[in-house]
Amino acid sequence: MYDVDGFETSRRLVRRMHARDIRAVCYVSAGAWGAFRPDADDVPEELLGRRNGWPGERWLDIRELDTLGPFLQARVAMCARKGFDGIEFDNVDGYANRTGFPLTSADQLAFNVWLANTAHAHGLAAFLKNDVGQIRELERYFDGAVNEQCHQYDECARLSRFVDAGKPVFGVEYRLHAAEFCPAANRRNLDFLQKRLDLDAWRVACR
Repeated sequence: MYDVDGFETSRRLVRRMHARDIRAVCYVSAGAWGAFRPDADDVPEELLGRRNGWPGERWLDIRELDTLGPFLQARVAMCARKGFDGIEFDNVDGYANRTGFPLTSADQLAFNVWLANTAHAHGLAAFLKNDVGQIRELERYFDGAVNEQCHQYDECARLSRFVDAGKPVFGVEYRLHAAEFCPAANRRNLDFLQKRLDLDAWRVACR
């Protein structure tokens, strides 16, 4: 499985991955806006909140689905059009961050369920990104999970709910060395990598 940027990956590259028996997962940000994306002008200013820590990115007011929905549906449709097998929705834990909006856990649950249902309506598998605090409620809507740094923050046990349901969990650690987390990941049947934060091609896979 390769998890690659939906905007930067062409349909031709997805076909090449399929020819090598690789499943292609489309990365898109769902809960945050990026000034550098080609659809940046499609989101009104009033839906943009605080910066989320990455250059050019700001949290979105996920409560406003009447306005935000068509913007996100277009991103999901792009992934489907390019032939991806699944989609990873990033920044879906705004309720646990300082977004600039009074988001509640209920707001986040409703939004994340909507994302999973939208992916399925376009024939795509849906992967839950992080948001380990709501796995109990969300596992049944998602086909797998993608996680960052659960070993560093001692959160991996919660991901076992996906494994117990026969669903894959893919993850990455940035600060820990593979020898520090791979034995634990393997025991839990989690598919983890060590990577650099800039997400270049370098990786060390747990075996």
